[in-house]
Amino acid sequence: MLSRHVFTPLPCTTALLLGLLATSGCGSSDGNPPGNTTSTTGTQGGEGGQGASPGVGGQGGAGAHGGAGGDAGQGGAGGAGGMGGAGGMGGAGGQGGTGGTGGTGGTGGTGGQGGTGGQGGTGGQGGMGGAGPAVCGDAILDAGEACDDGNIMGGDGCSATCTLEAVVSVSMGDEFTCALLGTGAVKCWGAGTSGRLGLGDTNDRGDEPGEMGANLPAVDLGTGRTAAAISVGVAHTCALLDDASLKCWGNNSFGALGQGHTMALGDGPNEMGDNLPPVLLGTGRTVKAVVTGSGHSCALLDDNTVKCWGDNEFGQLGLGDTTHRGTAPGQMGDALPTIPLGTGRTARALAAGYHHTCALLDDYTVKCWGSAQQGQLGLGSTNDRGNSPGEMGNALATVNLGTGRTAKAIRAHGAGTCALLDNDTLKCWGTYALGLGLSGNAAILGDQPGEMGDALPAVDLGTGRIATTIARGFRSACAILDNDTLKCWGLNEQGVLGLGDTQNRGTAPNQMGDNLPAVDLGPGNVATAIGSAYLQTCAVIHGNSLKCWGYNNRGQLGLGDTMARGDQPGQMGANLPAIALY
Repeated sequence: MLSRHVFTPLPCTTALLLGLLATSGCGSSDGNPPGNTTSTTGTQGGEGGQGASPGVGGQGGAGAHGGAGGDAGQGGAGGAGGMGGAGGMGGAGGQGGTGGTGGTGGTGGTGGQGGTGGQGGTGGQGGMGGAGPAVCGDAILDAGEACDDGNIMGGDGCSATCTLEAVVSVSMGDEFTCALLGTGAVKCWGAGTSGRLGLGDTNDRGDEPGEMGANLPAVDLGTGRTAAAISVGVAHTCALLDDASLKCWGNNSFGALGQGHTMALGDGPNEMGDNLPPVLLGTGRTVKAVVTGSGHSCALLDDNTVKCWGDNEFGQLGLGDTTHRGTAPGQMGDALPTIPLGTGRTARALAAGYHHTCALLDDYTVKCWGSAQQGQLGLGSTNDRGNSPGEMGNALATVNLGTGRTAKAIRAHGAGTCALLDNDTLKCWGTYALGLGLSGNAAILGDQPGEMGDALPAVDLGTGRIATTIARGFRSACAILDNDTLKCWGLNEQGVLGLGDTQNRGTAPNQMGDNLPAVDLGPGNVATAIGSAYLQTCAVIHGNSLKCWGYNNRGQLGLGDTMARGDQPGQMGANLPAIALY
């Protein structure tokens, strides 16, 4: 398990084709009998019968053979070849009828004139070729294809089977990644320890060829159920379902799955789907949002109250004690208290680090509780909050964001917290990824008096640039800017910053602002959502593909190998493949 006071990650042991039935059109002949054989002019040979009307998709019938001309009579006209059936291969034209043999003159009279040879029958018209089957990847949108972009590669918005790809969001834990797809399906890959992938085993996925795309099963969420949101903790995963219920799986050592026991779920057969019960959060209560930490989980409920369960060593559940919740029967549902946020206060959004939790309140202030050892609560001390009576509610101070400042969004991970403020500036506190050119002990802010509020500088993202979306990783952070670029800073272990090297950014002067390069996602590619976790960053591109970089020891990048990306030149941009998810 994760060391409680040293912030290193838990070791991971962590459209329709119209199928037209082919009907063969058969050419036919119906010639009259041959002319008589006296010296009189022979009766004209019968005309060949016309081919049958074309059957759809069938092979054209062979043209009728012309009728043979009568002996001593005029040769009959060759029968017309039957018309080939539409859609089939053209039928062979009918062979012309053979002219009648001239009659022998009668005795004592002038010999009769030989009959004129019959005219050969007209060859039947070839049938029109039938339409072939739909071919994915030929850049022709056939019936049954939702898209066809001229290739059979996934990750570009149109899958190898010509279905539309959409990626809504991405969330990562220690050495594994999960994505919410446009279909409402959830797919997870990387380390399979403790069943965190939700696939009924402990096998890693994505570390070898052939394990991604259509070969990667979706998590079974139950009959008819899809996901609306996901959150990944260090070694467990939670999904907010389409019916506003919540299901969690993976590591459960401290009750983070909320099932009243400590057994892992998702690591064996028959534990997922309808066999996985939803988390009980109280009579009539449903879930609006979920966040996950190292060993705890929190839900924003339909009445805008908050409940947390799981690991509570540092008071991260906000209940005034250090008792774990969800580890034994009778602790969940109505028995699980809501967190006191202050008189009349409710929550708009939540964030969770390894051992701390934050809430963006209805008045756009921020409160944080749990471990404060690295200043992550932003309260100017290292005193944990929520682990003793009388520390929550009105007694818990709001984070000082600066004079008149409030927050629009909050993110947390590891021992750090970031807030996107009402004036579009970004401030971070705690440890690492502060983006202030600080290193060592100086890179811990919020643990001492006088470090927050107006004294805490905003992160410099470049001249005139503001953040629109933020993500906080273990020791790194990223932001999508107003010009659609993506910038990342902090410790650059394993290339987590995606800059083709391992040089830290934001830990020394002159590394931020205009000096901080944007992440190269490839020509024309724009990030629409981002996620960051333990030494790994992912970006959703245009809402229909996903790229990840950084640490890859368990296949968490989903590229069929265990090679890190982003730590060497030439690995990013067009050289970084999108992950096959369909």
